[in-house]
Amino acid sequence: MSLIQREKLNIITLAEVNSTNLYAKANLADIADKTVICADKQTSGRGRFERAWVDLGSGNIFMSLVLKPSEEFKPFYSNLTQYFSVILCEILEEYGLKPQIKWPNDVLVDGKKIAGILSESVMQGHNFKGLVLGAGINLNANPDDLKQITDKEVTALNIEVDKSIDKTIFLDRFLDKFFASYDKFLEKGFVMIENDYIKRACFLGKEISVKGFNNTIFGTAKSINSAGELVLEKDGNEITVTMGDIL
Repeated sequence: MSLIQREKLNIITLAEVNSTNLYAKANLADIADKTVICADKQTSGRGRFERAWVDLGSGNIFMSLVLKPSEEFKPFYSNLTQYFSVILCEILEEYGLKPQIKWPNDVLVDGKKIAGILSESVMQGHNFKGLVLGAGINLNANPDDLKQITDKEVTALNIEVDKSIDKTIFLDRFLDKFFASYDKFLEKGFVMIENDYIKRACFLGKEISVKGFNNTIFGTAKSINSAGELVLEKDGNEITVTMGDIL
């Protein structure tokens, strides 16, 4: 990362924490905008829909970004996870991979999950206090350790490129690219990354099922609209899905 970029960011490094997102939310009032929280070990990491995130060791990235872009929540802030996924794909491509995105923000390599992203908005009454953008990125894992994860196929960068990965270098590259275009994203929203997102989408045109909090929707993934929402087609009708996970 450039020296100028480092000077703009606050970086908090923790040896062990229950979850970088939980830490960020608990201390949000005292944490400045554009703060990066990293941990060597997470004891209670989690993903979307309260799924547990398995800790594969200190060679991997467990991080949260604390973002305070305004005093009012704006709908496109929810698209920051998609912005994150596009930036992460660009970094993985620098390592020679061809990553894909599974809506809304899972990053895959050859159909195997390599990163998960969780965004949480913090409100105090009607006041928006900030956004915590958490991620787990598999950089260095033993194939036997990956067998702990039984609900999906997963991989790690070191396995894909057949060499160990320097976590500091990877994180510096990611943060540099993320914040280089972050302010522009706040001006333009999802349309800024729409084409980059869609060209990496691995689900369009396929029959899929999408699990929400209370139901599961089936249909053909027709498109991603300009708000980053998934448009399904079923029985000649279009269904717009704003939240959920493709199963």
